[in-house]
Amino acid sequence: MSKRKSYPGLTDEEVLNRIARGEVNQAIPKTTRSFKQILFENSFTLFNFINLVIAGFIIYTGSYKNLLFLGVIVSNTLVGVYQEIKAKNNIDRLSLLSESKVMVIRNHQIFDIPQNEVVKDDLIIVKRGQQIVVDGTILDTEGMECDESQLTGESDPIIKTIGSSVYSGSYIVSGSGVMQATHVGEDSYNYKLSMEAKQTKGIYSELILLMNRLIRLLTMVIIPIGAILMITSLTSGTQLNEAILGSTAAIMGMIPEGLILLTTVALAVGVIKLSRRQVLVQTMGAIETLARVDVLCLDKTGTLTSGQLKVVEYDTVDTTHLTDETFSILVGSMIKGLNEDNATGLALMNYFNQSDENLLKPVKQIPFSSARKWSAITFQENGTYFMGAPEYLFEDFSEDQTKKMGLAFEKGLRIIAVAKSNDIEISQVLPDQLELLGFIYLEDEIRPEAPQTLDYFKQEKVDICIISGDHPETVSQIAKRSGVSHDEESIDMSKVPDEKIPEIVKTHRIFGRVSPEQKKKLVIALQEENHVVGMTGDGVNDILALKQADCSIVMANGSDAAKGIADFVLLDSNFDSMIDVVLEGRQVINNIQRVSSLYLTKTVYSLFLAAIYIFVSSAYPFQPIQLSPINALTVGIPSFFLALRPNTQPIKGTFLKNVFEPPLASGLTVVIMTLLIEVLGNILGWSYEQKSTVTVLLTGFIGFIVLREIAKPLTKKIIELLSVLIVLFLFIFTFFDNIFSLVSIYNSQLAFVYLPLMSVSVPIFYLIRKVIHKLLKK
Repeated sequence: MSKRKSYPGLTDEEVLNRIARGEVNQAIPKTTRSFKQILFENSFTLFNFINLVIAGFIIYTGSYKNLLFLGVIVSNTLVGVYQEIKAKNNIDRLSLLSESKVMVIRNHQIFDIPQNEVVKDDLIIVKRGQQIVVDGTILDTEGMECDESQLTGESDPIIKTIGSSVYSGSYIVSGSGVMQATHVGEDSYNYKLSMEAKQTKGIYSELILLMNRLIRLLTMVIIPIGAILMITSLTSGTQLNEAILGSTAAIMGMIPEGLILLTTVALAVGVIKLSRRQVLVQTMGAIETLARVDVLCLDKTGTLTSGQLKVVEYDTVDTTHLTDETFSILVGSMIKGLNEDNATGLALMNYFNQSDENLLKPVKQIPFSSARKWSAITFQENGTYFMGAPEYLFEDFSEDQTKKMGLAFEKGLRIIAVAKSNDIEISQVLPDQLELLGFIYLEDEIRPEAPQTLDYFKQEKVDICIISGDHPETVSQIAKRSGVSHDEESIDMSKVPDEKIPEIVKTHRIFGRVSPEQKKKLVIALQEENHVVGMTGDGVNDILALKQADCSIVMANGSDAAKGIADFVLLDSNFDSMIDVVLEGRQVINNIQRVSSLYLTKTVYSLFLAAIYIFVSSAYPFQPIQLSPINALTVGIPSFFLALRPNTQPIKGTFLKNVFEPPLASGLTVVIMTLLIEVLGNILGWSYEQKSTVTVLLTGFIGFIVLREIAKPLTKKIIELLSVLIVLFLFIFTFFDNIFSLVSIYNSQLAFVYLPLMSVSVPIFYLIRKVIHKLLKK
């Protein structure tokens, strides 16, 4: 844009004055929570509040050793805060590295500055693909069109002329211009819009949402059952202190206090590991979502291919009046006048580097648009020239032209037609008469890592869709060279009505000549077929589909607007990094399923026992301190190891089924054993301490059975971990029985009962699990 250099822009003194007045932009709010939020939300949880209330009741009884569980609560909170802050620091650091700069004019010079350094009245140069960061007024434009769908809900591009207003959150889909900042920071029309766009799918994962639902359900049950249990214990003659300890033990057992913590920790560790591989995770739960993706939609350019286009050849149609040299100068003059800095424009500019400014003086331009698929420029006294996709400029071609284009498409080449119109005035609508001047053929190289990455997804049963604005034959050939199956099923979407899209996605996977709106509709159609859809892209034409997809991935060299709404940004633009993301997501889901099963084991048996002991005229079989060794050795300690264990197997079955099968089996086994001990203990005249000791022993034993099942496959390290935990468990019974309110288990009377019960508990567990498996399957 030649006029830009005539703008002086603000002086340094004027900039400083505006900063002093507070008329400076503010950085876009980050998707990560602040340190204060992380500390607050990890500390002031509902379960922590319940635990504090429990602690108050225990203090009343004077049995201070039963407060040991508070140490676990504090350590859990500290670990959760530490891991989330570490993940936040990694995300913020990478976000800063990937944050796009703003091009401003100051002191007659052009500078790239951070978004938070823009001041009121700054002159900002905006180009296709960039997102508007402040409100402003257009001072100069070359065919500038804005997408304001995030403001108005309408995705149709809005043509901007001199004096038009532009708003933060919108982005440029065509052309370029100069704008003057009128409202910055909190005064802008929609300061928080970019933050909201990044959070449209929520910052939490499906796992955490499920856990929160479970917590809400348990909360409705825990407090009433605990209160009723204490009341019935008191009315049945149990001492107040004993009733309090029994009720608090029941409530503590029902609380899966480390479940949310370990889910968050597993996701946070995943974020940290991916950041080391130069993958910016902008929504933490997206790690899990990508692992569930079963259809991956790829934009060809910049994803499968490098996006570095090069001209391989060109030919003219009328060689009598237009030689190769004059055609080359014409195209060079068009490219220079259009000033397109996209991949196609740069490739043409590099190849056609000669122009004639004296003969071909630009008067008006219409820059390229993904929706139009063409650009145009009018030269003074020389008519108007068009450049774009051949089939969008012309309805038909000669037999020779069709044949040559077919051969080019078979090689995977992109074709640009150059045409002329004698009309002086140009508009967004093509003129009736166009004269074809020639064709330009461009080549885009396949990313070296693309075939290997696509082969991996193929092996993992992830279906691949190629969605591109290029000619279907070109897309098909690129897909074939990349190793994508279904290459014979390419379809020209410019000829497909929208109502046919749901049917087409059932039979086709290669889509050419797709408009931005159609990309979104293709994603919706796939989602309506119950697919979890991932979408990769890099340009403004991909934004609608990226926002609609369950999970969106953008390369670092993508447009600012695309990166702004992506779940993942591959900072090294390495397509192969997607494998790391998928594997990390699988590890998170598989391990959280294991951990959830462990924590819900004690929730299940505590819930059943609390409900049963409301009607049993006997004290609850556990004291709070007796649950500590069970919780720590069969759940707490192993869960940390299992939550971070390498486990990249494909996700099988539903999350709830996988999670609830083991704890239901083990929980019911514990209930059966506890009731048998209660009956046999009463027959044999055992004391409360003797019954609770054997109950703790059997509960721990069953806990190790389910731990062994959940921890499969049993590696050497897992066997060593289990052995150490079992030894520690027996160590407590041997040397610390008094501290944990236990009696010695080295007693023949007790052994006569607990040894047979141990032997029968194993087949009972597997029998119940088999029954539950069949019921859940149905």
